[in-house]
Order: sequence, then structure tokens, then C-alpha cells
Amino acid sequence: MPRPLGFLAFDLGAESGRAMLGQFDGERIQLSEVHRFPNGPVRLPDGLHWDVLHLWSEIKQGLTRAIQEHGANLVSIGLDTWGVDFGLLDRDGALISNPYHYRDSRTDGMLEEAFRRVSRAEIFEQTGIQFMQINSLYQLLSMVVHQAPALDIAETFLTMPDLFNYWLTGRKVCEFSNATTTQCYDPRQGRWAIPLLERLSIPTRIFPEIVPPGTVLGELLPSVAEEVCPEWNQGSGASGPLVIAPACHDTGSAVAAVPAEGSHFAYISSGTWSLMGAEVTEPVINASSLGNNFTNEGGVARTFRLLKNIMGLWLVQECRRTWANQGDSLSYYELMRMAAEAEPLRSIVNPDDSDFLKPGDMPGRIRAFCERTGQPVPQSQGAVVRCALESLALKYRWVLERLEEILGRRLEPIHIVGGGAQNRLLNQLTADATGRQVVAGPIEATAAGNVLVQAMALGYIGSLEEGRRIVRRSFDVVTYEPAGRAEWDEAYSRFLAMV
Repeated sequence: MPRPLGFLAFDLGAESGRAMLGQFDGERIQLSEVHRFPNGPVRLPDGLHWDVLHLWSEIKQGLTRAIQEHGANLVSIGLDTWGVDFGLLDRDGALISNPYHYRDSRTDGMLEEAFRRVSRAEIFEQTGIQFMQINSLYQLLSMVVHQAPALDIAETFLTMPDLFNYWLTGRKVCEFSNATTTQCYDPRQGRWAIPLLERLSIPTRIFPEIVPPGTVLGELLPSVAEEVCPEWNQGSGASGPLVIAPACHDTGSAVAAVPAEGSHFAYISSGTWSLMGAEVTEPVINASSLGNNFTNEGGVARTFRLLKNIMGLWLVQECRRTWANQGDSLSYYELMRMAAEAEPLRSIVNPDDSDFLKPGDMPGRIRAFCERTGQPVPQSQGAVVRCALESLALKYRWVLERLEEILGRRLEPIHIVGGGAQNRLLNQLTADATGRQVVAGPIEATAAGNVLVQAMALGYIGSLEEGRRIVRRSFDVVTYEPAGRAEWDEAYSRFLAMV
């Protein structure tokens, strides 16, 4: 390969988005940040939304910078985001309204409403997806129940990355990994769960073609190309980068970049959410996965991600935001230092309690949970954060045990990837709580996996296994060994009694 090839990965998360350039020389991937921008909810009179036009503007700005700085080497673009949220297009392809944020209250009570129409077991049998009120299925059901006019005029349903890909290329398709997060997809049949959607009175006409990770969507629309690189439309003869659908669900891309050897590993994609699971070749839809409320999300190279969504570092993020609003702005480094100094295993919470789902006074909610369950109430900021982190580690142990029961094999090591891999305290707590070796890194796993799938799509990388070897050569990891088993066993007994 005469010179490194450039692959631009857009990774949009719940707190921020960024454009990352991946330069691949045939042996290693080197990532560099081209553009970063904030993301977050916007509250309107009708509820909590994403500022989708702001995000689109930032995507174009990132693309412009990448072309200006690396245009000669830039061969393709891939975009990933969080799951479940979506936009609806009318018959002219226009976005009908700002997409709702998954933490909006319009899905309150929709799980119960769905179960009145179709049993829980039947929904799981057709979708294999964890029951969470944020799922697209319940957002759509809410629109049915409230007779939302937007649903009457909608012609196309596109998840968030698919919406941006449509604006980039004009293609209206849904990428597999993100389609599976909706709970509107039947993984056994490999298509939308039409019988389920019909029983819930959700119009099936709106669901487009599903394409696999690594699909080449095409070139930039002329209107986009002219805006981000005007010389392309001025007879330069240069062709712009191709747009490729990677694993458009950010966790799908992150898991593709887990630097694992073999198949007996567990992973945690650690960020606002913690997604903990194992990689399997077929969806696991049975009484055990239903009873433990596990999910089967699509992965790369015909794999599935048997996993559990856990509330994650959202607990700490909301604590930090609450304290900042009260005039006490603290860095994550300061919060982790204070947490490390706090008394260990004093109070624990269930991270997935519904009290913690929505934005608000998270320190107050954690203290109220502890008081309600007869535990010492954490007073200091460090004690509150330590409570949140230790509770996450205990939940990881619970999920690991359920995974091993379902799969009938021991899973080790635990690979932690994503932004949360920087949290050394949580990494060590996870090793201690689970009794397993933890391997943390790469931090930029989502961008790395996004780049890998682009390179696979264009034939520069031959397989997922080869891609993971490249990740191992390209990025440093940190290994954590477990300690303090007796204290954690006692805390885990308290945790089991609580959940």
C-alpha cells in the first residue's frame, strides 16, 4: 500500500459527536480527531428532542475539514450513532418533525400497553430484544395510542444514522445493526417483524430495505458535495469519497474493534450506557434470555451481540451536570479521585432502576434510593460517585453470571472498550467484582470499528478476525487483575437481595 488510506468515521454519542480520521497503512490504524461537537437533548413544549439540524450542520463541517486536510487520501465515510431513535419522512422525503429523544416521557406506560395487545413472550419470540421503554417499538406505539398526525403522513422510517446517510446519499435504507435495536426486527427471519407491527397497529409501509454492515451506499449527493468541496463541481475531475454503512449502531462498531483472540470473551462497551455481552453466531431466543431480559443485536460479519443494556456512566454524567448547575463544576478526574478516597462498598443501588432513567437531580435520586432501601445515605460527592461505580461493577457481575448460564461456558477476559475504558477506578472495580481479568482499550473502539468495516467493505481487510489483529497491533490496552473477593462477595449478596 503506497500511502496510508483515509477513512472518515463519524461517531455520534449522547453527549458529543466527532469526526475521526482513520489512516490505514496495511498493518496499523492511526486515529486522529478532525472535528468534535456537543450533542444533547432540547426540550420543546411537546417533549424532549434531538437537535437534528445542528447535528447535520456539524457533520458537514467535519466532512469539509476532513476533505480540506486529507482529501487526496480520503476514500470513504462511515457514520454511527446510538440506537432506537428515528426520523419519519413524508412522501417527498422531507423530515416531518425533529426526532424525539429516547428519554422523553411519551413512552411511559407503553410497555404495559404493548403487553395488553401482544404478550411479552410473543414480542420476544419475534424480536429477541430486551424490553426497554426507550425502544423504537414503544415510541411508535405511543404515536399510535395518541393518534399522532405524523404517523398518518409518514412514508419512511429511518433510524438516526440512516437519516444522515439519506441526507448524504439520497438512499432510504436501514442498516442491519441499528435496525435490530428497534425491537421491530425479526432476527430469525432476517426482516422486519411485520406480524408484530400489524398487531400493534404500527403501519408497516414505512419500513424500508435493510442492508448489512459494509454496504456501499454510494457517492455524496451533488448538493452535499458542492457544499463541502465546491471544486468537485467545477470540472476538477476529482471524485469524492464513498459513503459506506459500517455497523451504524455505535456498539456494533465498538464490538467489531474488541482486540480479542478467540470467542470466549465478554465485552463491555462503556460510555453513557454500558452494553455488556458476548459475541454469538445466531440469536439466542429462549426462556432463559427472555427471563433475564437479554437482547440480540446485530453485529458485523453475520454475528449477533447477546447483551444487556445497563444504565452506565449516565449516573455519573448526570451527577456532574447537577453539581455544575449548582455552581460546583468538577472534572471527571476530580470526581474519580474523590470516589477513590471514599469508603468502599458502603451503599449500593440498582443502576437500572427506573428512577435513574431521565435527566434530573441524580445525586438526590441516588441518596433517596439508599434511604428507601435502609442503607447509609452517601453524603459527599465522592461517596455518591463511588456508590454509582460500585453498583455498576456489581451489575456487571450479575450480567456475566447470566451470560455464562445462557451460553454454558466461562467468559474471560472481560474487554472494556469505549470512553469508559479511561475510567481506571471503574475498570479495577469491575475486575474485583467479577473476579475476572479486565482488558481496557481501545478508548476509540467505536471509531476504530467504524474504520475497520469501511476497509472490509472495500477489500482492504479480509475478515473480522484480521481486523481484530490489526486493532491489537494498533492500540495500547491496560490489564487489571481482580482482588478483594470476600468483600465483594458480601456486597454482591446485598445486591442480589436488592434486585
